[in-house]
Parts: sequence; C-alpha cells; structure tokens
Amino acid sequence: MNILILGSGGREHALAWAVMQNPKCDRLIVAPGNAGIAGIAECAALNIGDGGAVVTFAEENAIDFVIIGPEAPLVAGVADRLRAAGLLVFGPDAAAARLEASKSFTKEICDAAGAPTAAYGHFTDAASARAYVEAQGAPIVIKADGLAAGKGVIIAQTTREALAAVDDMFDGAFGAAGAEVVVEEFMDGEEASFFVLCDGENVLPIGTAQDHKRVGEGDTGPNTGGMGAYSPAPVMDDAVVTATLDRIVRPTMAEMARRGSPYQGVLFVGLMIENGAPRLVEYNVRFGDPECQALMMRLGAQALDLMHATAERRLSEMNVNWADDHALTVVLAASGYPGAYEKGSVIRGLDGLPEDSRRMVFHAGTGRDAGQFTAQGGRVLAVTARADTLKEAQATAYGMVDSIDWPEGFCRRDIGWRAL
Repeated sequence: MNILILGSGGREHALAWAVMQNPKCDRLIVAPGNAGIAGIAECAALNIGDGGAVVTFAEENAIDFVIIGPEAPLVAGVADRLRAAGLLVFGPDAAAARLEASKSFTKEICDAAGAPTAAYGHFTDAASARAYVEAQGAPIVIKADGLAAGKGVIIAQTTREALAAVDDMFDGAFGAAGAEVVVEEFMDGEEASFFVLCDGENVLPIGTAQDHKRVGEGDTGPNTGGMGAYSPAPVMDDAVVTATLDRIVRPTMAEMARRGSPYQGVLFVGLMIENGAPRLVEYNVRFGDPECQALMMRLGAQALDLMHATAERRLSEMNVNWADDHALTVVLAASGYPGAYEKGSVIRGLDGLPEDSRRMVFHAGTGRDAGQFTAQGGRVLAVTARADTLKEAQATAYGMVDSIDWPEGFCRRDIGWRAL
C-alpha cells in the first residue's frame, strides 16, 4: 500500500513508525512531517486543512490509504473530501468530529445517550457564566467550547479563579474556541484515557493510558498538551473497561448513528474514575499526544491492520494482540512552555540513541539546520521506552533523556509516579 499520514507532531511520528513496521506498507509519505519523521519516511509540504489539495496530492501520488493525525483537518472536513473522491481514509467526518470540536455538542450527546458525565452549563455570554459559577462555587471547571490545542481547560480551585477564567475566555484568550464556554462540575477520582476504534457499527478497544497534563512535577502548574504518558493504565481494569464500553462508548456511538453521523476512526475517551465508576471527561476524535507514542510502541505493526480495517468497516474481523508489557513516554519541552519560548536552539545527542522496538525518540517540534536538529515548537521530543514492567520502562526512558544535550529544554522527572 501507498500510505499518506497527515500531521507533523510526535503522534504522527509514532503512527509513521508503527506503519513502517508493517510489510503491507510499500511507500509512506507524511505531510508536512518534521525532521525526525524525515528519517523514516518521505515528507511533503502540503496544506493539510485544504481538503481539495489533499485529494489532489493523494491522487497524484497513487495513495491507497490516508491516515489523518490531528483534529483540525477532521473538523475542517478533510475526511469528507477524501471519501467523496473515493479514497480510503482513517478518521471521522466533520459531523462526527463535532465530538471534539464542541464540548456542548458532546454534552448534548451524553444527555441523549444517558452517558454519565459531569453536570454542566453552556454559555454564550460572560454574565450568565459568571452567575452560574457563583451559584455553584468552587472547585469548578471552565472549558472553551471549541478547539484550543488541548489547553482550553481551567480547573479553578476558587470562585475568583473561575470568574477570571470565564472573563479571559470571553475576552479572547483562546480565540474563537472561547466564544462559547462550558462550565462543569469538578469530578473527583483518577483520570485515564481509553482508546477504541469504531467503524460506524463495531467498537474495538485498543488500549489504555494515563498522561500528565500539568507542566510541573507532582501534577502542579498550568495545563499543557501533555508532559508524558504511560500505557496501560492500572485503574482501567476489566470491570472499568466493560462499564465504559457499556455505559459510555456504545450508547454514544448508537446516538451518533441515530443522528445520521456514524463514527468511523479512533475515539479517545477521557475518563474520571471514582470507586470503580467511570464518567466521561471529554471525547477526542484522534489519538492523544503523548499517549499515542506509548500506545504505538506497544501495538507495533498491527496498528496499520487495525486502522485499515476500521476504514474498510470490517472491525468485527479484528483482534488486538497485546504483549504483557508497559510503555512510558517523557516529553522534552522548550523552556518557558506552555508560555512563551524560544525557537531554534540546537539539540545534540539524538543520533547516538537507539531506535528499535523497545526504545524510540519521537520528534514533535523539530527542524534540521546545517545537519543539526533544532527545536521548533513547545513540546519538542517524546522519549519512549517499552519494557516488561513500568519501572523498567521509566528507567530506560529517563536514561535516554539524560543522553540528550539540550540546555534550553526541560522535562518532568516523575512521569508514571501515580502508577509506581
């Protein structure tokens, strides 16, 4: 197969790495890709939010299968354009991608499906949202309704902090994403990520993970896109998985199909689990980043077969073959992230690190300048290791981190602490 992956982050590097393990892949192009991806696949300059341009590129390059990595092209309807052109694609259409594009839409679906989630209010003006916050008190969660690159969520510990978050969102802190705001009940418990494939009818669980969203050790400081992750998630035992499928995922998929928007792709189910009972935090319509890096390290070559079966609506034929192992990812970010940070610093020591089925450095925000890797983003590298135990995976990952010479970068030193 000739395969095209859309995206440029660590998630897409991990997807490309897994796809390349599979002998069914004859040619792999990643658009636009990054400096690390360029080491294993062809990279192509392409506006991945322009469905017409993606269709033309796919046709000109005899692409058999398109995998869409990030949420923005999905929300923009790129999958719709590809399917309309007769191309096989992994990723939901724009109508189904509303599960991530609009938090209020997801709440509406949960209400209709009877899926347990936090109590909430949906607001289009600051005054009403402020009144709701003052009536509910704190702690409370303030969310930009639209896409905010994983950063549009404020967990406010005080009413004053919540009111400030409301004002910031309506004043444009998250751009158009904050034009509408969802205010949610604060849920106690342990957070986990559950990943399932859906082909419009069938649902297949493919893994669990837990990530570390906050920038500081001990899960402190502001939220980020994710500072590290590990798989599997110990809290996601068989009973919790079954409850999540029966009470949340399958009812949601049935409601989407009932509305004429059957879901086809990967569904990232963000959960809060208290006393063994899962409640939905949010849906994402793509693989998480950095959870994807840990998942792909464990799934390997079968990831391509599973995604291809999803696109061809034959998930009922598939099984996931899990090794009884663990994977852990440590994100290296530019100093200052998630605030302002400098670009262009040189990263040394990457060329000497191993790249095999148990150890990989996935690139997110990197470039190449005069033969040297440079930092071009906030989250720059995802150092990932797989081992028989989580403790071994953690030790291996941090051993690799310590071999990287990048004074302008930083990482958390406690990824996996909750499980360990």
